[in-house]
Amino acid sequence: VQLQASGGGLVQAGAFLRISCSASGLTFNNYDMGWFRQAPGKEREFVAVIRRRNPYYTDSVKGRYAISRDNAKNTLYLQMNSLRPEDTAVYYCVAGQTILSSYQTTAGYRYWGQGTEVTVSS
Repeated sequence: VQLQASGGGLVQAGAFLRISCSASGLTFNNYDMGWFRQAPGKEREFVAVIRRRNPYYTDSVKGRYAISRDNAKNTLYLQMNSLRPEDTAVYYCVAGQTILSSYQTTAGYRYWGQGTEVTVSS
């Protein structure tokens, strides 16, 4: 299984960015797909997931981020608007068959991509 994230970069606060994750080696439709992030010196944290076709977000990105997937292209997206310096992190694409009690935890996902770096300057 490979999860290839792309689209990260350096942007100014208030800008937008869309990152993508191309998946291969798994039956894409059968998996919940999501994003985690890890800021320098901090633990990896849940960002968003599409679970049973429904999106879930961590509170800090609600209203600013939108997660979507294209099952025909085996691709996951994260549209990030109104970016803030505190959004700076490496963003990881994840795949798993999650349960309600674990979808916000790293243990809930079997497959991880290599990450794409997002830097937001103030």
